[in-house]
Amino acid sequence: MSSLKLISPVDGSVYAEREVMALESAAAAVARSRAAQKDWARRPLQERIALVQAGVARLNEMKDDVVPELAWMMGRPVRYGGEFGGVNERTDYMAGIAPRALAPIEIENSEQFERRIARDPHGVVFVIAPWNYPYMTAINTVVPALIAGNTVVLKHATQTLLVGERMVRAFHEAGVPEDVFINLFLDHQGTEKLISAGSFNFINFTGSVGGGKAIERAAAGTFTGLGLELGGKDPGYVMEDADLDWAVDVLMDGAMFNAGQCCCGIERLYVARPLYDAFVEKAAAWVNSGLKLGNPLDPETTIGPMANVRFAKEVRAQISEALDQGARGLIDPSQYPADDGGAYLMPQVLVDVNHDMRVMRDESFGPVVGVMPVDSDDEALALMNDCQFGLTASLWTNDVTRAAKIGDGIETGTVFMNRADYLDPALCWTGCKATGRGGSLSEIGFHNLTRPKSYHLRKKSA
Repeated sequence: MSSLKLISPVDGSVYAEREVMALESAAAAVARSRAAQKDWARRPLQERIALVQAGVARLNEMKDDVVPELAWMMGRPVRYGGEFGGVNERTDYMAGIAPRALAPIEIENSEQFERRIARDPHGVVFVIAPWNYPYMTAINTVVPALIAGNTVVLKHATQTLLVGERMVRAFHEAGVPEDVFINLFLDHQGTEKLISAGSFNFINFTGSVGGGKAIERAAAGTFTGLGLELGGKDPGYVMEDADLDWAVDVLMDGAMFNAGQCCCGIERLYVARPLYDAFVEKAAAWVNSGLKLGNPLDPETTIGPMANVRFAKEVRAQISEALDQGARGLIDPSQYPADDGGAYLMPQVLVDVNHDMRVMRDESFGPVVGVMPVDSDDEALALMNDCQFGLTASLWTNDVTRAAKIGDGIETGTVFMNRADYLDPALCWTGCKATGRGGSLSEIGFHNLTRPKSYHLRKKSA
């Protein structure tokens, strides 16, 4: 039997290993989940909400174990305390809106007719979660899916192998029935076979474009609903009336936090020419003075290793190609002696870049950002849209009307003004183009995790 090995980016050691489940065992577990779904859905909504919230509360009690575990698995510094802020914010919001979001839409309730549209759970929801924010990305679907009356099968990336196991343990200890929320250790082949067998009623996948295509191929002909959040190359546009220091601080944090491994991290910047020189000077100073690359278990570390050596290799390749094509790096390597040529990768700010370079076109998912000057809103808009992805865009100006007008033209899922790298649970988290399809969180998230069911009840003859 093969196994899944988690190689820690901290020191290259095998941090955890789990045996890949035999397909028959995995299918039997999914069957038990399906058998448990009807009883779970019949429980009162408030009871489901309370149990899910208790599960998240129990997970919070594991914080002292979770935070260093994340550092070992994917390199996030312990100083940031894990992902509990986002997990709790999203859970509380979705629990709070559930009665409204899941309530039937009443069309008529007269002496003659009762007409309404109810929300029915899909059944078994399969969540395939990534390693970069393994708790928050899973919570986005796990919490509303369970609240809506679905059962959930969770599979995490090998890089964060222990997260699903820990989440399920927390929820079970809080009272969620074992078969209602299960964790599977699967390889790609087993995952695709379960999907192609029509084992699930809805699948939510967060990961690469290639992974999304594999999920679509496996699900072809099964009519299984899909939610896909795939790649990103999120832009920022700093206009001439922006608060420069504020923009630099937020955008550079959005580019570098979590070693740049954020779904909605800032990967490319366009700055109005009057502010360009000052912006790049301040951006370089921000990186040189504000970040410490090192062991994520050290409380002084602000940027840890990338989650895997192969991820860092791709970022280095993009930077090297850009430099060969005429770009300039503003960050001095001597500022980051911890860069070891492996998973520990120094941050970089590139200028003299253009859209012929992969670093301005392909997803980097690392601590690098390219900065270009622009001379008009139209030029900035064209460059922001010159991309295969569309998750978020960050606009910096004091003019709300101007931002909204530009936002109307951006091919993206979320438009920010004077904010970046944030997920608002009240708004639909969605994307377009190669970023994927569907949407999570908000009332729309509940709608995507349920199906409409219409009732046309005639009480008496005319």
